[in-house]
Amino acid sequence: MRRELTAKGKATRHRIVEGAAAALRENGVGSVTLDDIMARTSTSKSQLFHYFPGGKDELLLAVAHYEADQVLEDQQPYLGCLDSWENWERWRDVVVARYEILGDTCPLGSLFLQVGRSTPGARAIVAELMRRWQESLAAGIRALRAAGGGGPSAGFDVDARAAALLAAIQGGVSILLATGRSDHLRAALDQGLADLRRDLTPTGAVTPR
Repeated sequence: MRRELTAKGKATRHRIVEGAAAALRENGVGSVTLDDIMARTSTSKSQLFHYFPGGKDELLLAVAHYEADQVLEDQQPYLGCLDSWENWERWRDVVVARYEILGDTCPLGSLFLQVGRSTPGARAIVAELMRRWQESLAAGIRALRAAGGGGPSAGFDVDARAAALLAAIQGGVSILLATGRSDHLRAALDQGLADLRRDLTPTGAVTPR
């Protein structure tokens, strides 16, 4: 059983994970070695194996956890309070701006194209990220309804709509990573929000702007 780390030990482990994540984003799982990570993080071999006795596989899992948490953290505080159209718009702006700035070095790209494919454990972390992200979007849609956004149209499925929004983001980010252009990500989110507004606005009411 592994002993609880001290505050200093936690900081060192976090520094190694951050450095490994940055190296993997830039160069990919297949190219980065433990020696590269040790050099980047000024870590000795004994230190690295003290915190990650399972070697590279254990470190990759830690990086996957870190990147998954980062994907959600980058969308805060708006992802956690999608209870108004204004907050949905702000969330949309944050998502687009973040991926425009990070481009090829975004944590989502690292998870999908690099770390997430490395081991079954890492793929499970990606699946858990998708579940948490979709649940946050579904909670936001329900919060809109509770705040008086209007009754949904017949057949409206909150979870399916959240899944569609998530898929739209993934598609838009994938195109951005391939082309460097964010047009598709913007269009996908704009259309998704327009559909939500249409379906959650009572008949005869003025559609919010």
